[in-house]
Amino acid sequence: MKEQLEFKHHADEAMERLYRALCDAADDYPFDPELESGALKIDFDDPPAKFVVSPNSAVEQIWVSALSKSFKLDWDPVEGSFIHSESGLTLMELVSAHISKQIGEEVSL
Repeated sequence: MKEQLEFKHHADEAMERLYRALCDAADDYPFDPELESGALKIDFDDPPAKFVVSPNSAVEQIWVSALSKSFKLDWDPVEGSFIHSESGLTLMELVSAHISKQIGEEVSL
């Protein structure tokens, strides 16, 4: 139970931080972030696409669906961030990289 509460706390913080960074970047780049029911959706008009970032409490991961791929990130207490184990990227870095690929220009969150 304690671990689930810890996961929820870390996931909520990470999602809120990512959402704020996306809202700031959306002023300069062509995408629209929306946080709804704990899931974060990022809509693109040109080319059309939708990314989804959502916590999965059952497995204590944050899942990112982007560019027809799925990424599962685990909490790393040393880094203090959710990390994609295969690439070593943090949640913010992973989302930044995929937004950059989607719109064809470098985006840093």
